[in-house]
Amino acid sequence: MSKVLVFYYSRTGNTGVMAKAVAEGAKAVAGVKVELSYYVPLEALASFDALVFGAPTYHHDMPLSVKNFLEDVAVKNVDLRGKLGAAFGSYGWSGEAPRLVLEILKNRFGMVVVEPPLLIKYAPDKSGLEACMAFGRRVAERLMHTT
Repeated sequence: MSKVLVFYYSRTGNTGVMAKAVAEGAKAVAGVKVELSYYVPLEALASFDALVFGAPTYHHDMPLSVKNFLEDVAVKNVDLRGKLGAAFGSYGWSGEAPRLVLEILKNRFGMVVVEPPLLIKYAPDKSGLEACMAFGRRVAERLMHTT
């Protein structure tokens, strides 16, 4: 069974709501086990086949906790090369965080990334939640076609 981690940070709750819908969409794909978390030990990352990061945009950047987490992954040399990566997040004005996360996943960790990232302005409405579920399904289906 393929394992997907939906890992997120959410200060206002919007990206958390998105994360739950992304995880729900991924769970709909047969043969995929999904874990939803806002905390995961660095060593555990290597046990997942796909990592989906939820990062809202604050002040044209990703939150410091997400940046620090990715830096810790790099410092500890956690091997993510070849794993599937994706990113999503809410934003108010600009939406850079998920794009920055994808860039790091691809260029620093050598992950295969799902592009483009999913961006939702403010809180996800019904169509936004549907987009989140579709995004989760898309990631899980891509994983199943590559493993």
